[in-house]
Amino acid sequence: MTARLRQDAIVRSLRRNGTSTIADLAAAVGASRRTVLRDIGALREAGFVIHSEPGRGGGLQLDPQSVQTTARLSVAEVFALLISVASMRAAGNLPFAGLADAGLAKIEKALPRDKIRDLRRFLDCLYVGQLSPLVDISNMGEMDPALLPAFETAFLQRRHLHILYRDANGAVTSRIVEPQAMLILPPLWYLVAWDPARQDFRHFRMDRISRPTVDEGATFQRRHVPFEAHVRHVRDLSR
Repeated sequence: MTARLRQDAIVRSLRRNGTSTIADLAAAVGASRRTVLRDIGALREAGFVIHSEPGRGGGLQLDPQSVQTTARLSVAEVFALLISVASMRAAGNLPFAGLADAGLAKIEKALPRDKIRDLRRFLDCLYVGQLSPLVDISNMGEMDPALLPAFETAFLQRRHLHILYRDANGAVTSRIVEPQAMLILPPLWYLVAWDPARQDFRHFRMDRISRPTVDEGATFQRRHVPFEAHVRHVRDLSR
């Protein structure tokens, strides 16, 4: 378990149980007392108010007013929430759009300034449109959970992305591409990238991409992606 997951588990345990001892928390997360003490210190530095009550019956208590989980969300996690809402809106299936937007606005407001900057840069790459009824979606698969974290680095740092891509016939090829945009055509999601080997743009269905790896070498330049007229930028959806 990583430090981040372990600390989140400690917060959940304190929230559920009210009061917990260091020994209880160590057993709950499968770590040593020393590790839990370090985690408690890290949580306090992150803004969580954790009280210590000495003596028999005492222990650690989490002040519920200090639980600001939004500040601990990564850019990729917030982006996943935003694009999920955008996808539902594009599909015409967002019955509580006002509440969803208000909640997301609160999350964004609570983020540190550097994360807000990265989030907005990430959102600049997101487009939404309508899928043609002629497209066959009968063989649609699940998307690799490693995609979004890899996309975050590739898009924000403009790094080349190594992927394995399975075409409609099942043939798998290795590609090195320059990610330029993400396109949601519900229920399909696409990575729009410049393919240097073919000197052209390519649309890669995300459910056919596997083993994404970011190249830490040279960077690339953003290109203008020629979308069809029905495709809109995500920020235009609420207009």
